[in-house]
This record gives sequence, structure tokens and C-alpha cells, in this order.
Amino acid sequence: MLLAISAACVLGGCRDQANGGGAGARDQISVVGSSTVYPFTTMVAEQLVATDPDIPAPVIESTGTGAGMKLFCAGVGAAHPDIEDASRRIKASEYRDCAAHGVKDIMEVQVGIDGIAFAEAKNGPKMALTPAQLYLALAAAPGGKPNTRRTWRDVDPALPAIPIQVYGPPATSGTRDALAELILSKGCEQVDPAAHALAATNPDAHKALCTRVREDGAYIDAGENDNLIVQKLQSNPDAIGVFGYSYLDENAGAVTGVPISGVAPTYATIADGRYPGSRPLYIYVKKAHLAAIPNLRTFLKLYVASWGPDGPLVTRGLIAAPEAVRARAAQVVATEAVLDPAELK
Repeated sequence: MLLAISAACVLGGCRDQANGGGAGARDQISVVGSSTVYPFTTMVAEQLVATDPDIPAPVIESTGTGAGMKLFCAGVGAAHPDIEDASRRIKASEYRDCAAHGVKDIMEVQVGIDGIAFAEAKNGPKMALTPAQLYLALAAAPGGKPNTRRTWRDVDPALPAIPIQVYGPPATSGTRDALAELILSKGCEQVDPAAHALAATNPDAHKALCTRVREDGAYIDAGENDNLIVQKLQSNPDAIGVFGYSYLDENAGAVTGVPISGVAPTYATIADGRYPGSRPLYIYVKKAHLAAIPNLRTFLKLYVASWGPDGPLVTRGLIAAPEAVRARAAQVVATEAVLDPAELK
């Protein structure tokens, strides 16, 4: 009988622990998602391995928030990631996709705050911009007409007559989503006040008008490697880059922040919300994997211990969330409370 059971496992595949079966097929933590959250999760992974050299190093992939959500939501079990790094909140449509694949009990943990930083090389043109100017420069159809602006002076006579060249994240990135929501949408509504009502009456028309980015070379998709954008700015001083604040902080010797509406991206201005591009950062965790994947609970506890104002993640560029937000997130980890999908948009 034992031989028969063993043969069945070989031929049919034993169910792993996360799916409620026997021994798991994976003993290392698997994480996908945001390039912005990636360095913070990587640092926590380094701390985990430092506690015990015998612990297998977590596998962390920088796929972008959107692409990571698809991988995360594809199923429960050892073949699927345990954690999704996210530089925006999970969407209601993504949660429905998760649920359709059996991923229903999801823990939402805000790990800190970040800012969408606009940056230029140290020897750049010393730009200072507004959401309205960025909208007119980057939107595919500002005012409903194809964007023909080629230089910043075409956007505003007070700006320099240099080509509009902005290196930024791809459409699968949470940073791109935040750029659309926090900067382009606000700029669109400053240029056209009627656009605010359009978001409620015709979301598709609002997206086409306000957040669809031009594809004629003015906005350059630089992929999920934010360090590559820093390198491009150094070789092209007239260009502007868009990435998470942590990369600006990490490369302060090579690039400098571009003020938006007169506010420079700094730890203080992002933390108190003065900087227009402030946003929360999250990790999403499959509750079903907590007992199945070794060290996953320990990993989450290390995250909690690291995200405070004096914690090691701040040295990597994370901006600590307010005390009440940190307390609420720590409670989620402690009680393993799951997300209520009714809260999502």
C-alpha cells in the first residue's frame, strides 16, 4: 500500500501544503512585483538569511506591480508566489482575478510611503514643473487633440527650449499607475476643470483624455530597472527620469530631484504629504501560504521590525508611514487579518 501511495505521488503529483496537502514542494519564499518595493523586500530577505545561514534565500523578482499581480493571482500553492510587492493598492478587478483562481484570503500590509520622483542629472537644466505642465508634455491627447509639443518651451514659454524626453516606467508598473493618478490626472483637471466630472461619468474617456501617455518618443519606456534610468540621465543631461524616491535618494550624487509645484521630493515633503507624488507602498501575502512555506511568518515579522523611522529600511530609502498606519499594518501581520474586498476600487 505504501508503494502504491508513493507511485501515485510520482505519477500524479502530491498536493503541496499551501493547497492543504502534504509536504510542500518549495522551502524558499517567493516574491514578485514592484521595482520600487524590491530593494526593501530584498533588504528584509538579507536580514532573514543573516538570522540563520541554513535558511534558503528568498527569490525576489522585480516584475512591476501589474505583472506581479497576474503572477500572484494565478493560484495557491508552491508553483505560485507567496508575496506581491506593490507600489499602489490592489485593484478590485485584480482581486476578482485572484478569487477566480482560488486566491481569496489576502493580507494587505502597508510597509511605508514613497514618492514618484522626477529627477535630472546634476548638470541638467534645473527644471521646476507643475502637474499641468507635465500633463501637457506627456499626455497623448491633451485637450482631446494629438500632442504636437516637441520642446518644453512649447509647453510653457518660461521653460527651456530643449526636447521633451522623459524616461519612465512601463504600463505594467505601479509607478506608472501612480504617475497617471497623482500627477497627470491632476494636471489634466487643472487644464480642463470639466475633466474631474468625466472621471465619474465616462472613465474610459477620462483615461484617454487625462492619463494615456504619448508614444511618439517624448516619453521613453525604460523598463522596470530604475537604476537604468539613472544611467540614462547621466548620459543625457537634458532628459528627465521618473522613478521611486528611494532611487533618487540612493543616487543623490548623480541626480537631483525636480520640484513639482515648488516642492522638491525629499523625505520630509513626501512623509508629510506636501510633495504631490506621495503614495503608499504595500506587500500582499497569501494567508494560505503562511503555514506551508517555511520562515514566511518570520519574514513578515522582520518587515514589521524594520519599517520604523529608525529602522534599516529607511537607510535604503523607504519613508516611514505615520505611527497609526504602522500600528495597523503590524496588527494585520500579528493577527493574520485578511483584506475586505469591499474597500477596493
